[in-house]
Amino acid sequence: MGVLVLVAAVVALVVPDVFSGIKPTVINPLLGVIMFGMGMALKPEDFRIVFSRPRDVIVGCLAQFIIMPLLAFVLARVFALDEALAVGVVLVGCCPGGTASNVITYLAKGDLALSVGMTATSTLLAPVMTPLLVWLLAGKTVDVDVLGMLLSILWVVILPIVAGLVVKWLWPKFTQKTTAYLPAVSSLTIAFIVMIVIAANAHKLLLGGMMIVAVVVLHNLLGLGLGYLIGHLLRLPASKRKAISIEVGMQNSGLASSLATLHFAAYPLATIPGAIFSVWHNISGAIVARLYSRYLGRT
Repeated sequence: MGVLVLVAAVVALVVPDVFSGIKPTVINPLLGVIMFGMGMALKPEDFRIVFSRPRDVIVGCLAQFIIMPLLAFVLARVFALDEALAVGVVLVGCCPGGTASNVITYLAKGDLALSVGMTATSTLLAPVMTPLLVWLLAGKTVDVDVLGMLLSILWVVILPIVAGLVVKWLWPKFTQKTTAYLPAVSSLTIAFIVMIVIAANAHKLLLGGMMIVAVVVLHNLLGLGLGYLIGHLLRLPASKRKAISIEVGMQNSGLASSLATLHFAAYPLATIPGAIFSVWHNISGAIVARLYSRYLGRT
C-alpha cells in the first residue's frame, strides 16, 4: 500500500494536468467507500473489547486525541507554518486512527484486537472530538464550522460504516465473499484520493513542499514514539505498546483532506498535509512493523 500511494503521489506531481478535471469534491464519496468497507469488516468482537478491556481502549483513545492534536499545534508553531498549512496539520492531528493501522499492527505482531477496538472507538468519537479539537487549536486563527464538520463526519464516516454493518447483517454470505477484496479496494481508493489532492496543489507543493514534508514526517514519528512511551510508562505488555504506538501515529488522513476541502475552501493548501501524511504513514508503518516484529516480543 505504501508503494502504491507513493507512486500515485509521484505521478500526480509529474503530470498534474492529467487529473485537473477531477474535482476535489469527489474525495468525500471516495472516503465513504473506505468507511463502508470498514463497516463490512467490523465484527461484534471489535466492540466487545471496549467493555471487556475498557482501560486499554481508554488509554489508547486518550493518547490518540491528546498526543497528535498537541503535536500538530506545536509543530505548526515551531515551523511557523502559514495559516493554510497549519490548519491542515491540525486537521490531521485531530482525526481518528486510520484503518491501515490494523494491518500494520498485525504485521508488527501487536495486539490486533486492541488496535481494531481503538480504531472503531476513535472513529465513533470523531464527530464530536475532531471538530471540537480543531476549534480549540485553530479557532483563534481561522473560522471553524464545528457543527458543519460534525455533520460532515456523520455523513462521510459514520453513515457509511452503519451501512456496511447493515449490509453485513442482511447479506452475511455476500459480505464474507467480498471481505477479502476490501483491503485492495481501500488501498486503491486512498491512492486515488492522494492523487487528486497532490495534483490540485502540485505547483505550490514543488515550490515550498520540503518544510511541510518535514513537519508531517516529524508528526508521524513523534506520534509513534510517544504512543509507545505511554504504553511503556504504564507497564503494558509489548503487544499493547505496539498497538497503541501504531494507532496514535497513523491517522485517518483522508478524512483530514476531505474536511479541508469541505470546510476550508479559502485555504486550498490545507488539503496538502493530509495527502502527504497518507503517503508517509504507510511507508513508516511498514518500516515500524518490521522493526517491532523483529526486535520486540509480545510480552
